[in-house]
Amino acid sequence: MSTTPDLTTLDPIKLLRPRRKIEGISAILLPFHANGDVDYEGFRAHVRRTRDAGLAPAINMDTGFGNLIDDTIRRRTLEITKAEMGGGHFVSGAFVVDQPGATFNGAAYAQQMDLIQQHCGTPVIFQSYGLTQQADEGIMAAYEILAKSADKFIGFELGNMFAPFGKIYSLDVYRGLLANKACMGAKHSSLRRDLEWQRLALRDATRPDFRVYTGNDLAIDMVMYGSDYLLGLSTFAPDLFAKRDAAWLSGDSSFYELNDILQYLGFLAFRPPVPAYKHSAAMFLKLRGWIGCDDTHPKSAKRPDSDREILADIVKRIS
Repeated sequence: MSTTPDLTTLDPIKLLRPRRKIEGISAILLPFHANGDVDYEGFRAHVRRTRDAGLAPAINMDTGFGNLIDDTIRRRTLEITKAEMGGGHFVSGAFVVDQPGATFNGAAYAQQMDLIQQHCGTPVIFQSYGLTQQADEGIMAAYEILAKSADKFIGFELGNMFAPFGKIYSLDVYRGLLANKACMGAKHSSLRRDLEWQRLALRDATRPDFRVYTGNDLAIDMVMYGSDYLLGLSTFAPDLFAKRDAAWLSGDSSFYELNDILQYLGFLAFRPPVPAYKHSAAMFLKLRGWIGCDDTHPKSAKRPDSDREILADIVKRIS
């Protein structure tokens, strides 16, 4: 039986993995027109751009307003992504809308997971009140139920700074995810290095093939320690993330320069209120000439107009 890593003895330096091939999954921004309609052609182009950079697209995630869109939009984005990927790997959020106090709705999750798999995607299990408000034993049992609906899926721990139903699991629950053979990996979005280092150490000790996908947009260098990533920040610049990752694999020192400018962008975009990063992404993509409008979902948080000047400066730097 493995023991829980102790941060008083855990040395992060020993987790460093130089010249490692990084798996990058990029959460695709769902762009909108000024009238509030989805910009499907802008979405299609960004899926293609992400694919061509060598990253796997993640659609209908938080970056794709997964908690605000309906099944009609979900199905359309799945259709587009399946066509653009041509059999290539992509993932999609399986999101169940509920309210505080709700019970775990395994049937609703199964329906969402089936829709994703029908379009050749891998489900990412978004948390819900019904899932996270259970005791640890109930949460682990829920994931065993979910495993019956998919050959493989990706788990997801989401800090409540992103969503009120989010929860960072105990290490006992995380050990349960590692023991769930259908769970190929899990995205960790606590925005804390120490908790992610614990998960990496536990993974290395018990199931080395399990993927720890960092969701820490404030510490994107977690890939140096053995994390892969499933980030919203990478939707701003999938081309630069791919170059950064290649530099790490080859041992090229340009990794650090690229990481620095991307992290600068991350600190700006993911400041409070954190959900407004999606508006930052839309501004940035428009400044790059990749979408025609920087409006976002009508119910999403917004950034001040003054951000455009700062973002424009970053666009110049990366150019």
